[in-house]
Amino acid sequence: MKKIITLIAISATLLTACKKDYSSAPDFDENNLAPLSVEFDNIAGGRTLTFNNTDVPYSNAKGEPFSISLLQYFISNIKVTTTSGKEYTVKQDDSYFLIKGSDKSTRFAKIKVPEGDYSKLTFVLGVDSLRSTMPLDKRTGVLDPASGSNMYWGWNSGYIFFKMEGNSSVITDDQLGDPSGKKQFKYHIGGFGGYSSATINNIKTITLDLTNAGVAKVRKDRQSNIHLFVDVLKVFNGSNSFSIKEHPNVMFSEYSVSVAKNLSEMFKHDHTEN
Repeated sequence: MKKIITLIAISATLLTACKKDYSSAPDFDENNLAPLSVEFDNIAGGRTLTFNNTDVPYSNAKGEPFSISLLQYFISNIKVTTTSGKEYTVKQDDSYFLIKGSDKSTRFAKIKVPEGDYSKLTFVLGVDSLRSTMPLDKRTGVLDPASGSNMYWGWNSGYIFFKMEGNSSVITDDQLGDPSGKKQFKYHIGGFGGYSSATINNIKTITLDLTNAGVAKVRKDRQSNIHLFVDVLKVFNGSNSFSIKEHPNVMFSEYSVSVAKNLSEMFKHDHTEN
């Protein structure tokens, strides 16, 4: 009996040793990348986003009329997941985009991923803490604080993740509103958690299921495009709905955390073009 047990143990050991280890094998072929774009189509409710539309203003859930004069936000750290559940993360250096509402050429985040069928899209609204604290020579292109986009707080050494400005007749002319009389609102949302001590962290990771409106079938011989609607009304009308009159200016403050939660609700997958 002891001999039989010993033989079984030896056989099991040999089988284990001969079995090929696939645990370290790559899931994707980095040399077989194909084009994929993600389109950020800015809207306001059921309307196409337009700027300075004072004649036909937008209206939030509180019934407050407003117009928008500026919209910009960072998209970064894009990741896609195949229909079989395998995740691919785009090389970080190639995964930072600044979407400018007034410049439609910036609405496409163009990346390269391995060929495959993708049913899930994940990205960050904002700039991650690691990149925010890197030396300036590692923060080029849209991340260059001197690029002229005005999406960086020099006093705070951090990026403004989301910036929206506009006007509303409900804004008062005193210190609680806009003392200049221009009735202007400003929402500059940022905060990556702090460098040497903990601070506000408004980095948001958004994951969208592409199954219902079309998976992205990425191939080298064609351009796939994931078309998203970005509804800026959600800034006011999200889970933490608020009044423009009561909060006309939100920047690096505790209330920015409430506004940032609404930003996660702006994104909706409309369809995929393959």
